[in-house]
Amino acid sequence: MSRYVLALDQGTTSSRAILFDRAGRVHACAQQEFPQHFPEPGWVEHDPEDIWRSQYEVACQVLRESGASASDIAAIGIANQRETTVLWDRATGEPLANAIVWQDRRTAHICDALREAGHAEVFQRKTGLVLDAYFSGTKLKWLLDNVPGARQRAERGELAFGTVDSWLTYKLCGIHVTDSSNASRTLLFNIHALDWDDELLGILDIPRSVLARVVPGSGTVGTTRPELFGRPLPVAGIAGDQQAATFGQACLKPGMAKNTYGTGCFMLMNTGRTPITSHHQLVTTIGWTWGEGHDCRTDYMLEGSVFMAGATVQWLRDQLGIIQHSSEIEPLAASVPDTGGVMFVPAFAGLGAPYWDPYARGTILGMSRGTTKAHIARAALASIAYQTADILQAMQQDSGIALQELRVDGGASRNDLLMQFQADVLGVPVIRPTVTETTALGAAYLAGLAVKFWESEEEVTSQWHVERKFLPNMGVQEREERLGQWRRAVERARAWA
Repeated sequence: MSRYVLALDQGTTSSRAILFDRAGRVHACAQQEFPQHFPEPGWVEHDPEDIWRSQYEVACQVLRESGASASDIAAIGIANQRETTVLWDRATGEPLANAIVWQDRRTAHICDALREAGHAEVFQRKTGLVLDAYFSGTKLKWLLDNVPGARQRAERGELAFGTVDSWLTYKLCGIHVTDSSNASRTLLFNIHALDWDDELLGILDIPRSVLARVVPGSGTVGTTRPELFGRPLPVAGIAGDQQAATFGQACLKPGMAKNTYGTGCFMLMNTGRTPITSHHQLVTTIGWTWGEGHDCRTDYMLEGSVFMAGATVQWLRDQLGIIQHSSEIEPLAASVPDTGGVMFVPAFAGLGAPYWDPYARGTILGMSRGTTKAHIARAALASIAYQTADILQAMQQDSGIALQELRVDGGASRNDLLMQFQADVLGVPVIRPTVTETTALGAAYLAGLAVKFWESEEEVTSQWHVERKFLPNMGVQEREERLGQWRRAVERARAWA
């Protein structure tokens, strides 16, 4: 009998592979960073072959180092960085260009033109998204318009477009598919009809022939090529990383929400089987589709995205040099009682929800001669919490649901100082689970449920356990004053570029 599910967690800066046992525990993990490319200001790229190579190598590594063989694996689940756009040759599998990463802002002018032409309403109504360079559709349009010969080849059916899930399943299985959660992030997919939308394809001038077949997030879509792992393995779960984390946090009922603190920061609230249109600059997205036939079910989410969370700490480390390792941020920030009046708006790649300002830029305000690197470090952590508070306010206004607790995961969720401040500025308990690898766990659960490694939703829910609960201890007046000061700082960072 198979003992594990293998989760492939393909992120923005690294690829990981994790083996989960039947109790939902991490049995073994391997991780590998890969290069980031910044060819022009505001541009962020990955080599698709780096993505594949690093992901395959850690998958082999985790099997080798754990002593597991392919026969021990019940299924593979994939969680992926979303919106990152790959275009490749169907016949050879060769990418036509570097992948355009979700953080990339080069298509902001395309989004401006679409808004000026009056298209914003139809995109939001059909896709649940705002017109922003964050999403994949304008990235694909840019590739077709700027890579020599790409548009003509696409129209002849020679090219395949995909987000990272599609790229990985193509390399693993030789198929061209995507799941509904990733499709819903492209500006091309009608989240009500659950199909690619011809009107939107026409507006963006994208031929339907480049698009992948859309499959449920939980269900066997193919098997890996035998030579990769020694025997074919079913790929049975696919989800964008934030939807996967929501599933891994067992936020399976309406009103439950999680926040992931990774490169970016992403809060998702489950709204059930009915999509809720946002009136406060959030996006409506598909969480997951699972089941077959009449039992097929789609759950929807409200989502707010912060572009710079862990990436802000990386900037302090790599560009400013005030820390040598990311783990040093917490003791440095804790060495001062407060920020000393410093406000840090990390809008290095613009601002995400609820502002959607691609022209905002990073700003540090309130410095004096007495400001130290510790004050800047503490302000950087506070900025992550403040951005999340902005999203929660919008989310509660859209949904009419008062959040009872926020479940947290991702690397920075291990930072106790940040988590306590997050609870303080939200005014609700922040709960960190025993297993914080929830992105990979969600992908594993989606795959394991499809092959009956786990029997039911209830079994999955029963495996979620609290590691620590952070209770708010900041008064309402202080909270409002701090949030007011934060929003003043945001206004000074906006529309800069």
